[in-house]
Amino acid sequence: MSLKNIEFMTTLGCHLCEQAWAMLEYLLKTNPDIADQVSLIKVEISEDDTLLEKYGIRIPVLVSEKGELGWPFEFEELEEWLAN
Repeated sequence: MSLKNIEFMTTLGCHLCEQAWAMLEYLLKTNPDIADQVSLIKVEISEDDTLLEKYGIRIPVLVSEKGELGWPFEFEELEEWLAN
């Protein structure tokens, strides 16, 4: 099985991003099946005008080849999104 590349759109000082990142870390720590399937990459949107325009008021947002999962999301929704 190949790794799913997941980009975590964020910026410095985003408290919602910190909450979502903590949820992600906990999920990956407690669910080895999902942890073995994903490669998680933080993307600082403030360094790219296009990303800032697209995600600036929507972060945190998870992006993969299958689509996006934007905040707010619950733990179960995140788990299901990453598993599929």
